[in-house]
Parts: sequence; C-alpha cells; structure tokens
Amino acid sequence: MLAIVTGASTGIGKELARCCASGGFDLLICANEPEIHDAAQEFRKLGRNVEAIEADLGTPDGVELLCHAAGNGPVSVLIANAGRGLGGAFLDEDWDGALNVIDVNISGTIYLIHLIGRQMREHQNGQILIVGSTAGFIPGSYQAVYNGTKAFLDSFSYALRDELKGTGVTVTCLSPGATDTAFFERAGMIDTALGQFEAQFDPAEVAREGYEAMRRGDAGVVSGAVNKLQAAFAGVIPRTVLAEMHRRMAEPMNNSDGQEVRNIADVEF
Repeated sequence: MLAIVTGASTGIGKELARCCASGGFDLLICANEPEIHDAAQEFRKLGRNVEAIEADLGTPDGVELLCHAAGNGPVSVLIANAGRGLGGAFLDEDWDGALNVIDVNISGTIYLIHLIGRQMREHQNGQILIVGSTAGFIPGSYQAVYNGTKAFLDSFSYALRDELKGTGVTVTCLSPGATDTAFFERAGMIDTALGQFEAQFDPAEVAREGYEAMRRGDAGVVSGAVNKLQAAFAGVIPRTVLAEMHRRMAEPMNNSDGQEVRNIADVEF
C-alpha cells in the first residue's frame, strides 16, 4: 500500500507521514526543501519503503514529477498537505509571494488531486485527505490570501467528496487551528498575537486526528475542542465582525491604536 504525503518535511505533514508509516503504508513524500530527505531517513527506520521527492508543488512540473514517481499506482492514500502562509496587509505584500501562496495552496493541490484522484477512481479505491484550516472559516484580515486559499480547499474537499460517492474513493478535510510548527515564522507572522500564542496545538495530535478521520472515511474533522467552538461561532457571527477579530490576531504587534498586544489573550473581541 502506497501513501503520498506532501509537505512532509516538517510539522503536520511530517506527522501525517509518520501516521501512514506506522499504519503499514510505504511512503512517497514530497516537499520543496532538502529536509524532506532527512524525514525519509527517519521513516525508513520504521521499516517502510520510502521515496523522497524534492519539488516545488506550486508548479505543474513539480506536481508531474511527483506523479511520475508514483507510477501507475495503485495509490491507496493521498494526503495533500503542502501549503504556504503569508501575513501582512494585502496591498503591502509582494505580489510574487502572494501568487506563490495561491499556486501552492490551490493550483498545485488540485492539480495533484486531479491526477491521483483519477487513478484512484479507475482502481475504485483510495482515500484523500486535504489539509484545510479553521482559517478558511474566517475572513483573514492581515492574512487575506492564505485564509482565502483555505476557504477554497475547505469547500472543494466537500464538493469532491460528493462527486466521488459510490466510486470507492473518499475525501476527508482536516481543519487545524494554530499549531506548534514553523508556519508563523515562515509566513512572517511572529510579531502577531497568533504568532505569539503559547497554547498552539501539538502537530502529532492534529495529524493523528486527521489520519484517523481519513481512515474512517469521515467527511471532515476540526482538530481540537477550541477550534470546534471557533468553527461553530464562525457560522453565526457576521463576517465583518469575524474580519475585525482576525485583524486583532494577525495584525503586527503594534496595533492600529498604537498599543502593543503581547499575547492573544490580550486581544479584545
């Protein structure tokens, strides 16, 4: 049994790959950084066959390279986790950086799912886990492009799941909240209430919840009780209010009132 896991060099993606290896899957893992080879060495110690691909999944060439490595299958599991974050006010962001977030989070993700998903449908078997985010439930002031891409993935996963009814292929959406990974550093958001939030979730626990939900064939899972509550409130609170709440979490530490926000607990909603 083969599992493909993207963004598997660090964080949630690495822990999802570990879940697959522990669950008896051979691995094809991919990331756009050399650390993916270190992860492969680690997973081989679990007794699994592991192949690592270093590729930019924000490009068609990168996606096709990964799919070529998978061959004609069968692929039992596809975990689409690779993603990019970007903080800051949209009009002040570098356009190439914003476009890269869209290319990796949306274009590359759905191209990969299109290619591997067809293969799964042909074999009438497969499980797809798409890593969305609770960020997709909230208009993301000072993180607008990222939240928008996650809103797309959250919606796309449920639509694709419905289209694949009766084919033997299931789609599950994992929606984590703030997790203890390098995400905020890479997104340039350390100087924000979110980036300073000390109660971030354990990526291993988030991965376990997502993996188990996928294996059960669940439609989706929001990781963590606090995030489940946030998701519930997001459905009833006006979007204008949600956007202001997100501003308070994602705006740089010197907020619009000139007051320093030291921790997410200091933010008034």
